[in-house]
Amino acid sequence: MRAVVQRVSSASVTVDGATVGAIDEPGLLVLVGVTHTDTPAEAARLAAKLWGLRILSGEKSCSDIGAPLLVVSQFTLYGDARKGRRPTWQAAAPGPVAEPLVEAVCTELRGLGARVETGVFGADMKVGLTNDGPITLILEI
Repeated sequence: MRAVVQRVSSASVTVDGATVGAIDEPGLLVLVGVTHTDTPAEAARLAAKLWGLRILSGEKSCSDIGAPLLVVSQFTLYGDARKGRRPTWQAAAPGPVAEPLVEAVCTELRGLGARVETGVFGADMKVGLTNDGPITLILEI
């Protein structure tokens, strides 16, 4: 699994003009990509990593201060643009494989006590955010 994690002071996702997920306080925006070989065990490891990642103000984690997370599926994280000008998406898992694993990350986070907001899998989403820092990390699990 691959995730782009941004420390934000707020973030939201809209679909067809309606807000489907939002956090209005400091927390993390997490874009999650899934590849063909990912498993629920990797989803659990990613969730634990996100919950304990000490990148919030004062080197705190979401678990330290109860900060929310906005998790958004993002198959394009597995795009490959090394050749030519058009990326390929072959490394991205298809929806029936990826969707349950993105949901597993959210379920694991909630099981740890996290407040989790989400986008809509497979939808044309508009993501708005105020990056705080800016701090952006790429995680590979």
